[in-house]
Amino acid sequence: MPTLTACIIAFNEEANIGACIESVSFCDEVVVVDSHSTDRTRAIAASLGARVIERDWPGHIEQKNFAIDQATGEWVLCIDADERVTPALRERIERALAAPDRDGYELNRRNIYLGRWIRHGGWYPDRKLRLFRRARGRWGGVNPHDHVYLDPGSRVGRLDADLEHYTYRSISDHLKTIDYFSTIAAEEKLARGQRAVTLQLLLNPPFKFFKMFVLKAGFLDGWRGFIVAVLGAVYVFLRYAKLWVFLHVEGRSRGRGERVRYGRRGEDPAATHATDAEASAEREDPAQRTRSG
Repeated sequence: MPTLTACIIAFNEEANIGACIESVSFCDEVVVVDSHSTDRTRAIAASLGARVIERDWPGHIEQKNFAIDQATGEWVLCIDADERVTPALRERIERALAAPDRDGYELNRRNIYLGRWIRHGGWYPDRKLRLFRRARGRWGGVNPHDHVYLDPGSRVGRLDADLEHYTYRSISDHLKTIDYFSTIAAEEKLARGQRAVTLQLLLNPPFKFFKMFVLKAGFLDGWRGFIVAVLGAVYVFLRYAKLWVFLHVEGRSRGRGERVRYGRRGEDPAATHATDAEASAEREDPAQRTRSG
């Protein structure tokens, strides 16, 4: 069976990192890239046998690609610190890698919200390409919405088992995350020259709610489904509202596709445009790869 490395990025994840690493203990290697945590994240990871690398934070995509570069396994399994490989998924991974006939595999992600599995509203099966041949895949996309892209001609399979995702500790945590990611998304839109805002600001948030709660049957998850749909609409609203502020209140100029640099979650969320050569070199060109997941 080919060797497998689990790749995890982390910052102040002492509450999650132990269970995460234990769930991937079947891997030949576990690599944790930590962006200067101030809690016990690194100590816990090292005590469980992970290879811990401390590194400055360049952004989600860049940090995840760095983790892949540190792996020695022929295959990589990329998961977040708040995710867990279930026993059923472990069995399916081991079976697939015993005789792999694909270059990557999509996994179902089971999102746990306010103590329960959210089955509707577009939150399940929430398929993600996380298991792939290291030489054939990279992270790409636009921060913070990253995706794995495989080389052209790559074959992708699907594993019918779940990766558990413990999303947010509370509604307050959910709102803080929305604020953080909506700022990054607005900065990225500005950097890419987006100017049209009015129609998106008026129409996209209510449609997001309607899509999640009605079209995707979020109502079947009860009040949790309602909360998820409302906050999904809030995220879309803030993304465009912040872009409007950048353009019409702060008077900022549209960008020309330059990189956006931003802090880690929990820090000052204000993004700044990166101009250094290293940040530019780390950027992946999604046009060169085939997206999946």
